[in-house]
Amino acid sequence: MAAALGGARSARRPPPGRDTVRVPAAGARGGRVTRPFRFIAPAPRLTGDPARWRAEVRRIEDLGFSTLSIGDHVSRGWALEPVTAMTVAAEATSRLRVLSLALANDYRHPVILHKALATLDVFSSGRVELGIGAGWMQSDYDSAGIPMDPAATRIERLEESLRILTGLFGPAPVNVTGRYYRIRDLDGLPKPVQRPRPPLLVGGGGRRMLSLAARVADIVGVHCTLPSGVQDAAAVADLAADRIAEKVRWVQEAAEAVGRRVSDLELQFSVYHCLITRPGHIGAPNRSSFAALIAAAPELLADSPAVLVGDVERCVDTLIERRERYGFSYLNLGGDVESVAPIVARLAGT
Repeated sequence: MAAALGGARSARRPPPGRDTVRVPAAGARGGRVTRPFRFIAPAPRLTGDPARWRAEVRRIEDLGFSTLSIGDHVSRGWALEPVTAMTVAAEATSRLRVLSLALANDYRHPVILHKALATLDVFSSGRVELGIGAGWMQSDYDSAGIPMDPAATRIERLEESLRILTGLFGPAPVNVTGRYYRIRDLDGLPKPVQRPRPPLLVGGGGRRMLSLAARVADIVGVHCTLPSGVQDAAAVADLAADRIAEKVRWVQEAAEAVGRRVSDLELQFSVYHCLITRPGHIGAPNRSSFAALIAAAPELLADSPAVLVGDVERCVDTLIERRERYGFSYLNLGGDVESVAPIVARLAGT
């Protein structure tokens, strides 16, 4: 399987110090600037020992990861509240950025969310990244007793919330009279260290969400669709290479339609099945909630960017080739940080 998944070995690393090159964008008119690689490590599980959790976060920083990400769920045994955990992680480290990947807008009023993250940006000396989405996991809504509106309604509410959030990070008081929120003459305080605001990540799998992200976000997360509110075979099928390429085209077209440069957007992507090998040894795969479903869909394994298998050299080449093809430079390779650390060491910042 490793040979089938290795990608183009002819794609080589750029020379030292060459952070950007011009490459053709998939399906775009013209080219885009290739961004340096950044790597996200998912937050460790909280096993009952906070000191150990902090030590694992510091280890992630030492391994060269750019960012620690923390999700936003209340069901299925999820333990961490993201803003609190981001605060602890920022206090335990000195360089590591902290990212909500991603907050569910339906659980959080934008005024209160802004206040929390602006405060954290100040205390962390500007290391916050705000990832937010419309909410998708049915079990979260059911467990918390929150009505799960149709996707169109959730996305419309998110768009209104994003307008408030970006306004509150700005210099002037905000007034919004919308369908879902009403804000009157509110000055967003404290003012963040990062200007004009902490980087905003919005992601999704459908055209409407990705178009919204392309219009307003700094970072666009490209994912599969989850129309049923669960991770299932249909979601896995949406990770096929041709589907991902189509999603990237949607992002490019939406950005161009509002006069944004595609080069201003950073594209984020998550690898759900990652298996790093070395001579005489096949490591344990980086397990995710999608792992079993991906394994049951071998037609995806040939070229899906959600799968990464091979030795370090092959995986490095594959990620460079995928950056050239799709534009993905901000990557989550799964929770086994020690396994993927040699890749991070080779590619981070290049």
